[in-house]
Amino acid sequence: MRDDGLDRAIDAAGGVAQLARKIGISQPSVSNWNKVPAQRVMAVEAATGVSRNELRPDLYSEPPVSEDPIDPVDAARAQEYLLLASLLSAAPSKKLLDQLAALTGDATPLGRAHAALAEAAVGAVAAKVEREYFDLFVGLGRGELLPYASYYLTGFLNERPLSRLRSDLAALGIARVAGNSEPEDHASILCEIMAGFASRRFAASSDVQRAFFEKHIAPWMERLFADIESAENATFYRAVGALGRAFIEIETEAFTFAN
Repeated sequence: MRDDGLDRAIDAAGGVAQLARKIGISQPSVSNWNKVPAQRVMAVEAATGVSRNELRPDLYSEPPVSEDPIDPVDAARAQEYLLLASLLSAAPSKKLLDQLAALTGDATPLGRAHAALAEAAVGAVAAKVEREYFDLFVGLGRGELLPYASYYLTGFLNERPLSRLRSDLAALGIARVAGNSEPEDHASILCEIMAGFASRRFAASSDVQRAFFEKHIAPWMERLFADIESAENATFYRAVGALGRAFIEIETEAFTFAN
């Protein structure tokens, strides 16, 4: 029996087949779900506009009030990483595009990237962005880009960078979800992990966070976003690439100064 969150996602997508197509997996896979798998929450949220809190309240319930509140800078970092994770895991829904269109910017590089993303979202049609995402990251056989650390660092999928990442995740107590077919070195998953660090959903000291970033993100992700920015099939995603590149530059500089 499907839970309420999955039912809402299916309704929002227009049916099981449409949801499967939007997130790039087979219809039978979605048909077999009783609830949205943890590794698919970000993609389903991005594709349907149904929030992660509704999809999996057991995983994304409101955090308890702490006597030591999260630093506003870390909270903003977590939101930035989650936005990038959503946009990399699936094409944005119309609801998300409308939210992006309301973003405001300032004179900083990140502020200008936010303004450019808002401008791109204003003129975007959800169905066209969905096709753009497919051409960029899925394709018939493969997309224009492969957003995996192993590919960017070795030229092949499922290589040593993935093995090293899995070892580090195990040491941090971040477990692979059973049945998850997406390698953990996908850029969206890494962005979600960094969001978890920043928001304290995953316990990690500042030194651990810096080491994780320098080992698993800094060596390649800025190049990925630059490639998205200049990709032949990119229109809306050109602005996503610019935002990701600007943000990773800021993170790299911040972690460098923290040494």
